[in-house]
Amino acid sequence: MEKIQTEGTVVELDGDEMAHTMWTLVKERLILPHVDAPILRFDLSLPNRERTGDAVTHDAAAAVAEHLVGVKCATITPDAGRAAEYGLTRLWPSPNGTLRNALNGVLFREPIMIGSVPRLVPGWRKPIVIGRHAHADQYKAVNFAAPGAGRLTLTYTPDDGSPAISHEVTSFPSGGGVAMGMYNYTDSIRDFARACFSYGLKRGYPVYLSTKNTVLKAYDGQFKDVFEQVYDGEFRTAFEAAGIGYEHRLIDDMVASALRWEGGYLWACKNYDGDVQSDIVAQGFGSPGLMTSVLTTPEGRTQLTEAAHGTIARHHRRRLAGETTSTNPIATIYAWTRTLAHRAMLDGNVALAGFASGLEEAVVKTVDRGILTADLASSSEPGASGVATEAFLDAVAATVADAKTSA
Repeated sequence: MEKIQTEGTVVELDGDEMAHTMWTLVKERLILPHVDAPILRFDLSLPNRERTGDAVTHDAAAAVAEHLVGVKCATITPDAGRAAEYGLTRLWPSPNGTLRNALNGVLFREPIMIGSVPRLVPGWRKPIVIGRHAHADQYKAVNFAAPGAGRLTLTYTPDDGSPAISHEVTSFPSGGGVAMGMYNYTDSIRDFARACFSYGLKRGYPVYLSTKNTVLKAYDGQFKDVFEQVYDGEFRTAFEAAGIGYEHRLIDDMVASALRWEGGYLWACKNYDGDVQSDIVAQGFGSPGLMTSVLTTPEGRTQLTEAAHGTIARHHRRRLAGETTSTNPIATIYAWTRTLAHRAMLDGNVALAGFASGLEEAVVKTVDRGILTADLASSSEPGASGVATEAFLDAVAATVADAKTSA
């Protein structure tokens, strides 16, 4: 069988547990038999991050920045329990966070649309893309418990020697309370806006930004103002030519509207909002296992794609015990297809783009024929069981082969 040749490199970031098992199966059964691509592999499994002092994650980020295209398996972000389980010397940081910071990337999550999979929100007939500003806010906040009565102040001291700005936040009563101080950077917000508008233009989707600027007039107001500046100054003409637009909405109004609308738009969210809404959207479209996750730079040339799920430790332990699992590999397949599609776009490789699109069509056809893993089978018919992971992948591979024969 003649393979599709590629010139550009794909940077592969392997991971942990059941996600790694599916990763290997997908790569060996669906990708390598059809594509001959230079693959630069980095082992981001937790044991290897421990061995390298997490240097491997930084090396991987540098490689993605150099080659512009990466594909990532799910990895463990360790807590105390995982540290004991794996004998770690420290709690290594989230690889996703390290990669986002190194690449200055914005995260876009999108459901994988399969018509035969029932949706919890039946009116969602087109994808909803969640753009998450995965920077700072609550995730980098300073928070603490105040043990008793006292005064809480927030002070900004300019580096240029000009007078400090100080605000009294509250005076705690004798029972104390809790406090938090969070931040974001204007440059990061501007890059977030550019990434969202670039991605929306690429997909032909209108863009909506949601904030609560009526309450957080300065904080969320900065997001609103920066988005408007970037849109008016850099994207309005192209958006209007494409017949799409941009609008800011209050977060509560946007949530309500999302339930009524059919989809087909990009929803730009602040960090915490994006974390929550991407999970809601995944469930609403039928399964958390049917979600793509694309990390892209503001100008859209560098892309790192992964499956939007964890390492599936429960199934990993069952595998170690010798059991067969019915674990859904669709998001892993789409991580590879969206990566190859981006490589094809950068290189002008029509054959590679066609293969990526064809493999996605084969996945949909396989599911529509009733060949499902357990999560999709049970959502279609309560109590139904699904085929094993390997059997599902074999069915997809057969569908790809049939398509090639008929072509």
